Amino acid sequence: MGEFVRVETDGAVGVIRLDRPKMNALNVQVQRELHEAAGQVGADEAIRAVVIWGGERVFAAGADIKEMEQMSYADMAHHSGRLQDAFKALANIPKPVIAAITGYALGGGCELALTADFRVAAEDAKLGQPEILLGLIPGAGGTQRLPRLIGPARAKDLIFSGRQVDAAEALAIGLVDRVVPAAEVYKTALEWAGTFAGGPALALKAAKEAVNRGLEVDVDTGLEIERLQFTGTFATEDRTEGMRAFVAKEKASFTGR
Repeated sequence: MGEFVRVETDGAVGVIRLDRPKMNALNVQVQRELHEAAGQVGADEAIRAVVIWGGERVFAAGADIKEMEQMSYADMAHHSGRLQDAFKALANIPKPVIAAITGYALGGGCELALTADFRVAAEDAKLGQPEILLGLIPGAGGTQRLPRLIGPARAKDLIFSGRQVDAAEALAIGLVDRVVPAAEVYKTALEWAGTFAGGPALALKAAKEAVNRGLEVDVDTGLEIERLQFTGTFATEDRTEGMRAFVAKEKASFTGR
């Protein structure tokens, strides 16, 4: 358990909880602890789905600008790889992941939300990539994950302008998937994650990898990735159980094996 990031559990749902007052600024230590948390929830077989949660007040307002201001080019050349490695680890958690967004998700905070498979936002949430206003560009996946999610033109609008979008616009452009009252964000994310917790863990892992890897390659290569993942599910106990239950007209009881 880190100083600012800890892993909690709610049944079979793991919660990566950010807690660095006041705004969950993503300094070097928080980035390292997020990387460690991603490894922990990914390796724990008892955890079947994951929620990333910054608390009732804010998801994450972005990088720690005071810390970054002191970094030289050489410093950032060294650090930027570790920053991206941390966010890659989150994006590659082999389980369904939901970001529960309250308050601000800006800059690195928005990029953190982009590592999740789904995003639930509060009605008063604000999201954006304001790095351009600092003379920078997004450095933790914003120029890559954002256009893949909402399309290149909309992504360029947010990145070039640095403007913030409210929850309604975020929902309209596909940046978030659900908008609920702020008091219901965490509960909604937990309940949504819970719908995956009893599913076939290896098939869910395969589906996530097929989609994510397929977005990085041409269609023919993506189809081959799908074929291999699809074939691999036939080696699982859950595939046997799922088909048995279907034929018997029963509800499958998956074990994640």
